[in-house]
Amino acid sequence: MIFYTESMVHVAITRCHWSRPLLRIFCLLSTILLSFGQAVCASAKDTDTLRVETKVFADRKDVPIARSLTLFSSKVAWDFLDAATLDKKSPDSKSANSESFDGEIILHDPTRERVLLIDPLRKVKTSVDTIQIERLRISLSKWARTSDDKLICWAGGPHFDNSVHESVNTIELVGPRAQYRIEVTDAPTQKIADQYRQFADTAILLRALLHPGGIPPFPRLELNKRIASEIKLPTSVTLQIDPGGSLITSGLSSVMQRHLHSTHRIHPGLRADDLQRIADAEACMAIAEEVSLAAYTETETK
Repeated sequence: MIFYTESMVHVAITRCHWSRPLLRIFCLLSTILLSFGQAVCASAKDTDTLRVETKVFADRKDVPIARSLTLFSSKVAWDFLDAATLDKKSPDSKSANSESFDGEIILHDPTRERVLLIDPLRKVKTSVDTIQIERLRISLSKWARTSDDKLICWAGGPHFDNSVHESVNTIELVGPRAQYRIEVTDAPTQKIADQYRQFADTAILLRALLHPGGIPPFPRLELNKRIASEIKLPTSVTLQIDPGGSLITSGLSSVMQRHLHSTHRIHPGLRADDLQRIADAEACMAIAEEVSLAAYTETETK
């Protein structure tokens, strides 16, 4: 028994002697694999990001009347605006080519069911909750469907199926005196397509709230729904309007009576300067004074 016991101790010691370097190697490999797993997780998180540069053109001109940069990250969308009138821009101007996007900042935060508007220059902010936007949607729909204007009544929805024509990467919606044409591309994921649709829906309803006039938003909401269901994203949107009729004009809505075209450059990821832009926006949001929507829009027009 002593022999066997000593042999067992010897074997145990020998195994312990060899197991120590093996244990170190195992720990090292585990660390590498864990780090690799974290890198994979980080890459997976990166698939939830999106960068969209938008330019808006009117009357078939080459100089944009408005530009924006939209960054999707961490379940929110940051919309950085850089809008200016046509008479203040030329193709060779610095403002036409720079990437300042130093205008209004709009934070779309569906988790908190709100949209936050931030004016960095005046250091004020205001919020619009989803209940306000939903009430606007309902009231706009009721108003449009009872309108004597055929275009307004048609745009009130909800039946657009017979007006939609689809081909490869193109969707058209034709109504009385109006035609929408949207070119699309594949979205990275269904999740991104759905998130973009939610952002686009809220953005167009918010515009209707802040800048009343023009065509009711329901044709675009229908197109957004179809695009997301096909796991697509829009790369360009064109709206042509016959100027006959009784459209109300206000701000940007006035150009919708003629020809409005937007382009969207999409990249499935954020750059280092995008992350810095978001950090700067968060800092700006933190110090901005909270005001009512009425006070915010009054200040905006001064």
